[in-house]
Amino acid sequence: MYKEKISAWVDAHKDEMLEDICELCRVNSEKMPAEEDMPFGPGTAECLDMALDMAEGYGFETCDYDGYVGCVDMNELPHQLDILAHLDVVPAGEGWTVTEPFKPVLKDGKLYGRGTADDKGPAVAALYAMRAVKELGIPLKKNVRLILGTDEECGSSDIRHYYSIEKEAPMTFSPDAEYPLVNTEKGRFPGHFTAGFEASDALPRLVSIKAGTKVNVVPGKAKAAVEGFEMAALEKAAAETKEETGISFELAAEGTVTEITATGIGAHASTPDVGNNALTGLLVFLGKLDFASCPQVDMVRKTASLFPHGDVNGKTLGVAMEDELSGNLTLSFNMLSVDAASMDGEFDGRIPVCGNDENVLEVVRARMAEQGLTLLNKALIPPHHVSADSYFVKTLLAAFELYTGRKGECQALGGGTYVHHLENGVAFGAAMPETDNKMHGPDEFAVVDELLVSAKIFAQAIVDLCG
Repeated sequence: MYKEKISAWVDAHKDEMLEDICELCRVNSEKMPAEEDMPFGPGTAECLDMALDMAEGYGFETCDYDGYVGCVDMNELPHQLDILAHLDVVPAGEGWTVTEPFKPVLKDGKLYGRGTADDKGPAVAALYAMRAVKELGIPLKKNVRLILGTDEECGSSDIRHYYSIEKEAPMTFSPDAEYPLVNTEKGRFPGHFTAGFEASDALPRLVSIKAGTKVNVVPGKAKAAVEGFEMAALEKAAAETKEETGISFELAAEGTVTEITATGIGAHASTPDVGNNALTGLLVFLGKLDFASCPQVDMVRKTASLFPHGDVNGKTLGVAMEDELSGNLTLSFNMLSVDAASMDGEFDGRIPVCGNDENVLEVVRARMAEQGLTLLNKALIPPHHVSADSYFVKTLLAAFELYTGRKGECQALGGGTYVHHLENGVAFGAAMPETDNKMHGPDEFAVVDELLVSAKIFAQAIVDLCG
């Protein structure tokens, strides 16, 4: 099984591994404008070159795919396993307290800095897993390849480029999530719809609605402007709506126009139930106002009827469904722009394995058409599932159990990972499920013991799958 040898090797190389992670994390590798031979800017290019130089220094063959992706090969044997990690990071952001974003620091058993958890730390853990197998002289019959991407955070065009050149390995895992293992990912329905109507100046009127920042974020704030209403009527509607929905309202009058700001609780679109949608709350508020009759207000009310506040499962649209593998369909109305003559809206649906174009997309299209709205989507992003009974999944979970003593179980995600479009790809590690490593936020960190055990687990997986 090689457990004792692998564990001893990784423990002996702890300090070296942490320094290699720090070296990569000192580079700001967020996406920047492209330059010659640098499709995502100089930061990602520098980080990729550094990682490949590191791997070459440990005796591995490497390859650079036009600056999009770098690869590290264990040997020249037939291809069996890919480990898919990424070196790009989200922007540093504000609010850091333990250290500056690109000055990694070790404190209380945690390595702080942008990229330590997502995904440079796990990438180096995978490289050290390969080093352990190589330097221990453990015989393999197949090749393992570490794929280092540079555009995971902004659309994964890096991987599309790579797979336009290379074939998928028979098995792929990405250490870009959490343990035990994610084998099921819901599909995506980033719905986009529009409507046009004849403008009207009749008072009282709706001047505009502007809500949402990104389609995959449940809005914590939403704004509208109305004209021709007494403040007392607006205050009454605000109080009633707050009691019904929990959404609070600020009213700011300037002349005959009043700006309304609705405040709820933001959330990720994969978990809309933990938020309180300010946009749908704002539509409840507007529904209580006595506007002059006009096509615009009529269309807003029809839209509101399709997305009632609190319906986070698409019941009103006729697509509520669930399955044992991936749970409930979720759907949240997250962006809306309305002016005198047009409307543009976006919602985010997360579709269980039982969902498809016919029983979700076309049902929504028909329901929206009934209200005069045009759905622009042509197809869903389909769900992703790898059987829990596969040899691949069972082998990874067995390695996890061997080194942690915990039960290895499959999980489903509402969001997609780096392997969503790979036929036999799963997310595997590198954080324990109880660890909130503040990924994408200030003071991002990786737990050192989790990085070490990940290197051991990955090494065992390499031996078991490629030996």
